[in-house]
Amino acid sequence: MSNDSARHVRFTRRRLLQAGALAGAVTAVGWSSLPGAATARTSAQILGKDKDLTGWFANPGRDVQPRFRWWWPDAKVDPAEIRREVDQIADAGFGGAEIAAVHHSIKDKSVLDVAANGWGTPAWNAAVEAALDQAAKRGITIDITLGPSWPAAVPTITADSPAAVKELAYGTATVAAGAAYSGPAPAPAVAAAPGVTVQKLILVQAVRVDTANSTRKETGLDAASVQDLTGQVADGQLSWTAPADGQWVILSYWERGSGQRPESDPHTDPLSYVVDHFSRAGTQAVIDFWEANLLTPRIRELLKKAGGALFEDSIELETDALNWTPDLPAEFERRRGYPLHRYLPVIVRNNENPVYSYEAELTRQVRHDFWETVSDLFNEHHFTMLRDWAHTIGMGLRAQPYGLETDAIASAAILDVPEGESLGFKNLDDYRALAGGRDMAGRIVLSCEAGAYQGGAYNTTWEKFLRTMGGAYAAGLNQTYLHGFSYASAPGVNWPGYAAFTPYNGGVGYSESWGPRHPTWRHVRDVSGYLSRVHQVMQAGTVRADVAVFRQKGYTKTGIGANWFTASGIPLGWTHQFLSAPLLDLPSATVSGGRLAPGGPGYKALFVEGDLFAGGDRTLPVVVAEKLLGYTRAGLSLIFLGDWSAAKVPGVAKEGENERLRTILAELFAQPKVRVVADKARVGEALAELGLRPDAMYAQSSTLLNARRVADGVDYYYLCNGKHAETVKPPVAAIDHEISLTRTTRDAVPYRLDLWTGQADRIAAYTEDGDRVRVRVALQPSQAVVIALGKPGLFGTKGGRRQNAVTTTADEVRFIDGELMVRDTQAGSYQTVLSNGRTVTTVIEALPEPMTLTTWRLEAEDWKPGASATETAVATWKPALDALKPWPQIPELADVSGIGRYTAVVELGAGWTGGHGAYLELGEVFDTCRVTVNGRRLPPVDLINPVVDLGAHLRRGRNTIEVEVATTLNNRLRVADPGVYSGMPRQNYGLIGPVRLVPYGQARVSGT
Repeated sequence: MSNDSARHVRFTRRRLLQAGALAGAVTAVGWSSLPGAATARTSAQILGKDKDLTGWFANPGRDVQPRFRWWWPDAKVDPAEIRREVDQIADAGFGGAEIAAVHHSIKDKSVLDVAANGWGTPAWNAAVEAALDQAAKRGITIDITLGPSWPAAVPTITADSPAAVKELAYGTATVAAGAAYSGPAPAPAVAAAPGVTVQKLILVQAVRVDTANSTRKETGLDAASVQDLTGQVADGQLSWTAPADGQWVILSYWERGSGQRPESDPHTDPLSYVVDHFSRAGTQAVIDFWEANLLTPRIRELLKKAGGALFEDSIELETDALNWTPDLPAEFERRRGYPLHRYLPVIVRNNENPVYSYEAELTRQVRHDFWETVSDLFNEHHFTMLRDWAHTIGMGLRAQPYGLETDAIASAAILDVPEGESLGFKNLDDYRALAGGRDMAGRIVLSCEAGAYQGGAYNTTWEKFLRTMGGAYAAGLNQTYLHGFSYASAPGVNWPGYAAFTPYNGGVGYSESWGPRHPTWRHVRDVSGYLSRVHQVMQAGTVRADVAVFRQKGYTKTGIGANWFTASGIPLGWTHQFLSAPLLDLPSATVSGGRLAPGGPGYKALFVEGDLFAGGDRTLPVVVAEKLLGYTRAGLSLIFLGDWSAAKVPGVAKEGENERLRTILAELFAQPKVRVVADKARVGEALAELGLRPDAMYAQSSTLLNARRVADGVDYYYLCNGKHAETVKPPVAAIDHEISLTRTTRDAVPYRLDLWTGQADRIAAYTEDGDRVRVRVALQPSQAVVIALGKPGLFGTKGGRRQNAVTTTADEVRFIDGELMVRDTQAGSYQTVLSNGRTVTTVIEALPEPMTLTTWRLEAEDWKPGASATETAVATWKPALDALKPWPQIPELADVSGIGRYTAVVELGAGWTGGHGAYLELGEVFDTCRVTVNGRRLPPVDLINPVVDLGAHLRRGRNTIEVEVATTLNNRLRVADPGVYSGMPRQNYGLIGPVRLVPYGQARVSGT
């Protein structure tokens, strides 16, 4: 498949069937081309006849380019402008966009006239048609959100409809010992939401108070005392006398719609209401609306050409009561084996918090069983049903499967593309949870809602974005949906145009509304190219991870990691993912060669700890224990943390179930490849005893993060000097140390793949030891690189296999034009040890001293409001510079945003040319930049480490160096729109430096 023709990555029927096994066989038709969810291409498919991956890495195709959230003010849009914006996105090197009706910034929604321009109207469909048609012409894809804003909602139901989202509200009355209660069944403690007119009383109970079971926030009750009073209610009235053995509470349970509407409505006329995500009726309402109103013949046709995935945002089903669906009691008893009603007192909630409790262990057990049932219904009746239907219209299903106490890991195995988010995820383990589901199901893509920062509108830098996202790619993320791209205009907005999330409650809102309105858009192809190469590598072949961590509850967006591995294993090179019980039912959950899922992530060990969401309880379902016993008998290593002698099943146990579990565990713990460690500090020792080591090994504790993928015998290691979470302190420092990497092919040699320039260079200094290669890695904080291990010539390197260096006393040794060369910024004699054992001395002759460039001319474009909200006027300033300094310190530029062009002219003698080169160290620069030397524009600059190799671009005599710098809009908006932005501090724009020319010399290593 060529890069030019690879507009979409295709599903295969085999992969769909495998991934669909979690919820039953998929029977949808029309699978021949589903661009919304990708399958991997092997190196053989990529290489074709050329056997050279140079172009594949340097010029990624549309299918792996990043994408945008694309926010529309409903259908108050012009189809011609929609087409222009598709072109802007495509021209900037982005592979698609996700259409969403979002307008939090518009306070008066009446200006949108939703009756004519709302979501799902003919005007909306016309705009979607324009977007799809233009996207097809440009070879990019369009995703579409399931409903207006979020959560999924439709205007064809009311708050009382059977398909509308439901809640269970409780009412309560306290009755003293022996006292009589006479009156209506207690009214709900929380009033119904607007639009809800029907409340159904489904149960009335009396329960005795037992303060021994009370907690700091919950009133204790006696589980054995529950009395069903429903039969004593007549015409809404209850008469009942409490027993004389203590204080009692009467609890009434009211089933009703929650009345939730999508965010920042209205989007439709009539109003849309959120659907029931736990029933087939709720999901069917979404499908029916699409089939009847959104899937016009033209849209159906265009989806086949440019359709990507349907998308649903995080599952924010907000209620002050309890999430509910009418079939829940029957489904609970069918699935869990006992009735729910007597346990409702400890299930109900007020303002998201439990109110009552039984004995602590029983309470935890029934709550576990309740949410496991809710999770089952959600995954079966919502995600599986939506996915299967999406396939029939040629789309995939992408979603953020978290927000409730449901198994997001299992959801990730159902979705074509699971998605996380940089704003809400607390650390990298939140991504690793979704990655486990994706990889066990044979999916390829884990996407991310990326770069949303509260208060970041028009002040977010690309450098900040890259520092946020760098570590996430090491945790399994491999597709980026930037937050976001706003439609150009809407009624009443100010310059620089409509922005979906700013103003937000009158202040600076969420970032960002990327696009041509930003000065940095001039350099955006550098960023999109960088992200595309990350995606290209991280979607190639199959992921490999060292360890699977078993989660009793498959939550994510929690920030809760894994004992030892998160804090101690990652700094040593270990990689891990999370699995939950449903994933062990997938076809991939087999063991061969000592690995779990050998055709996928190929885990070397499975780690089982207590339930971290239930106080560390040592719980395990019997069926999981049986599977683990089978796995270790087949050769898989298992490590259990803690004391499992009193292990229990996680929910309410059936008769003999706990005893059965302990019997299985006793047999399991006797197996030769099982270790039980009492303390997390001994996990590393247990791994060593089992003869296990990570694919990537560091000689010392490091902030280096890594991820490995294998494609047709080629190993790709994404390496980022990052941190596990944004809140980790102290800050990450630069690293420079060796790393040992496992290779699939024994004669593979290492290559360094530059994610900014697309350059692939064979690494000249390394050592080999069987299936491992040791190389040196030096990275600044948040800087990333890819090391590939493949056969000689894989990336176009000439000469096949040759002598390489093992060590050198020079700064570095390189292959240049087929020759082994040492390079250093100091003259001198350097010793290089070769792979054949010889030591060679190489001399680098005298070099000029480094030069600080202090004399600059600056021409600055001043971007400010034009004749309309979407027009930008540009003035030009040419301030005199006595030194490099931030723009706010230059009087003419104090409130200017735009593009600055810095020019320096330097005279260089012969020592700077002829076998020598130089680095241009830019120092501090804000934000994006490009360098031109003597009229030649150089490759993109690494925004994290802005050092440019000028190579042979310098010449004797006069040299002109230009550094073009682009800013945010923050400093101009502070004065152009002070009502919103005046409270923001000025940002230190520009080329601040110091800027240095640092010469280097290089010389051939003789005898190679």
